[in-house]
Amino acid sequence: MTEHSRPGRWRSGEQSRQQILEAGRTLFRENGYGGTTVRAVAAEAGVDPAMVFYFFGTKQGLFAAVTEMPAHLTSAIESMFAGGLDGIGERIIRTLLENLDKSDRTPLVMLTRSAPTHEASEALLREFIDREITGRLVAMLGTPDAALRAGMVNVQVLGLAVARYIMRIEPIASASTDELVARFGPVVQHCLTGRQETAW
Repeated sequence: MTEHSRPGRWRSGEQSRQQILEAGRTLFRENGYGGTTVRAVAAEAGVDPAMVFYFFGTKQGLFAAVTEMPAHLTSAIESMFAGGLDGIGERIIRTLLENLDKSDRTPLVMLTRSAPTHEASEALLREFIDREITGRLVAMLGTPDAALRAGMVNVQVLGLAVARYIMRIEPIASASTDELVARFGPVVQHCLTGRQETAW
């Protein structure tokens, strides 16, 4: 069967792709990576399962597509880096909290929920962090220990995200953004620009 002879549901193009993406966002958010199947996504989107593979190749391909960073998060991250190293610790924490508070579709929340249960989602989480945070911090620092410093920031960011949004540990879960920025911002700033006492 040629591309032009497929049924009408195959020829809906971008509309069908968007329906699959929306279904994927919903099911990955609700069930995590391991609990979501291509068949379930197809049923939610009202398409044939083969169409999911046609557009995205694999379930992992679909997962990567639906967790692309939304436009508002992209601009927020740009603003976070635009101010340089001065005060970046507080900007990182404020950007994290304000955007994760806004939407449960944020990639970091979805990926963090899925990561402990599936190697593929662990890899996607690492890719997300490497692309959007770590690599840029390392380049900005330009020091021999820049990768380690950026990694320390990742520990703070992921720990806060898991405690507040996944595990909902109190009083972190209900603390105000301003309070958490005031307490965690200086910690992140020290990770990046403070003097590091090492024992190795």
